[in-house]
Amino acid sequence: MTEKLTKKDINKVFVRNLFGLQWGWNYEKMQGLGYCYVIMPALKRFYKDDPEKMKKALQTHLGFFNTTPAMSNLIVGANMALEEEIGPEDDTAITGLKTGLMGPFAGVGDTVFIAIYRAIVFSIAAYMAQGGQALGLLIPLIAGSAVIWVRYKFTHMGYIQGKRLATEFADKMKMFTDAAAILGLTVVGGLIPAVINYKLDITYKMGEVTLSVQEMLDKILPALVPLSIVGLSYWLLGKKKMNSTRLIFVLILLGMLLGNLQGIFEWIGGLF
Repeated sequence: MTEKLTKKDINKVFVRNLFGLQWGWNYEKMQGLGYCYVIMPALKRFYKDDPEKMKKALQTHLGFFNTTPAMSNLIVGANMALEEEIGPEDDTAITGLKTGLMGPFAGVGDTVFIAIYRAIVFSIAAYMAQGGQALGLLIPLIAGSAVIWVRYKFTHMGYIQGKRLATEFADKMKMFTDAAAILGLTVVGGLIPAVINYKLDITYKMGEVTLSVQEMLDKILPALVPLSIVGLSYWLLGKKKMNSTRLIFVLILLGMLLGNLQGIFEWIGGLF
């Protein structure tokens, strides 16, 4: 029988999350390695006497993960609860919850804890400091302490709600994780044209007529080029000898090629 987490265990996870989530950040798993380090105290509680289950749980939590650090506490808390209730046998539910929520939570977290928080806190602090008020130096410290307190509450809140999900809605777990995964994919898909904003600067002229290739592609499907780049990247990552580091170099070469496409066409046209 799986041992239950204590408040001390959850607090250990919170402290690790606060300082260690970004450790080992890399382009392949992003926060994945840090996430596994963060949740380790809970895994040790559950599987300290079962090396095989510990190994399987570690492999599950070493997967890709990336979200706003302040929102990650909710996900880690819920994942601990699921791990406690259903164990590593149903690792698809645990992975589905984690990967499904990290995208939407990142959108909310970046807005609240980065854009709004920094704009309000530091603008007020800078204004007061310029006016000679010492309180301007303390405002970021007070606000930062408030964020730490919120993250602490998020950890315990995520754990409590995760237990409810695993017990009261156990028969609907697959439906919930599938819905979370679809939501996450939708958010990531919506980010494609915002993050990748490349446009083909190619025009074709014949007499008085000028045709813009980008305008023609936009009429077929807006953001078709960014979507094609993402699709190519996804396809390449499915190849045996391809990894994220090699993909970066492929995309750099692709960017150089696309950036000089107009000149390449003009050079080829000059040959004929």
